[in-house]
Amino acid sequence: MITTLAAVVFAALAAAGCGGVVQSGSSSGGGGGGFQLADYIKEDVKSDQKLKIAVSYHDTSLGFAVPIREGVQKAAKDLGVDATLIGPANGSAEEQVSELQTLITQKKVDGLAVSSASSSALKPVIAQAYNAGIPIISFNTDNPGSKQMAFIGQDLKKSGESLAERFKKELGGKKGKVVVFSVDTGAGWSHDRFSGFQEGMKGSGLEVKGPVNTGDEPSQAFTAVQNAMTANKDAIAIASLDCCSVDAAAKWAQQNNADIPVVGFDVLPQTANYIRDGVVEFTISQNPSKQGYEAVKVLNDYLVKDKPIKSVDTGALFVDKSNIDKVPLEG
Repeated sequence: MITTLAAVVFAALAAAGCGGVVQSGSSSGGGGGGFQLADYIKEDVKSDQKLKIAVSYHDTSLGFAVPIREGVQKAAKDLGVDATLIGPANGSAEEQVSELQTLITQKKVDGLAVSSASSSALKPVIAQAYNAGIPIISFNTDNPGSKQMAFIGQDLKKSGESLAERFKKELGGKKGKVVVFSVDTGAGWSHDRFSGFQEGMKGSGLEVKGPVNTGDEPSQAFTAVQNAMTANKDAIAIASLDCCSVDAAAKWAQQNNADIPVVGFDVLPQTANYIRDGVVEFTISQNPSKQGYEAVKVLNDYLVKDKPIKSVDTGALFVDKSNIDKVPLEG
């Protein structure tokens, strides 16, 4: 996510009908539901200490983490807080939980925002933070049913539905197999997007194959795509659920001169090039820089200005050849 991206307000997808994203299980209105702010945080606020806000992303090695970090850094500068992006560089839920538990038990933070690879793994630590009096929200990936106080990000299921609706129009009534790829089919965000995609494809006559797990290592992802497409030689299209498997799929399509549409998510630099070259038909941006920025701002406003913690929809945008040079890159 790019520094200038934080200032861009993306229009909600017309097809998605996205409004404010308050997922089931989320609670808004910070401080509600019996939450009691920790005494040490009250003292930090009262004494005008520079507040420490940690934004934990589930895999900081991903290109998608770059604009999130830039959004966090911009918020830190604008708001005068000590805000940093943390998290494992390998997508390990265990490492993410361990890092968060250390911050909580050692009283190292005044506020937490988390994006989880595994919702089930993060629920206990979210509860731990909440019960310890640390305001905690989710961003990028939702944790419904947890003690999160709000969610900052895109409605993932609706974005999957929107992908399918636009995809069907691109295919113009064609019938056949559509192969779907994801860097992590076990992740909550992947499940939500695929669920929405399946819903949007109902009644289309298209056969959805997958999702096929690619992993996030480029050569591994390419091999996974290659193997899946070899097994589905009659496929008429490819859909990706994320920023990285879409590039692996596009690389495969380009190298094999495959005349089939490829669609996906996010606007990494290589994805943008594939769009310009006509390999990727379109992608959906979710404004990751704004996710990082708003995660810090919501927590800071609650602590400093006593504003209720509320969920924020960071919006979504279809990106294709018509607007690719107007949309900030996300990496």
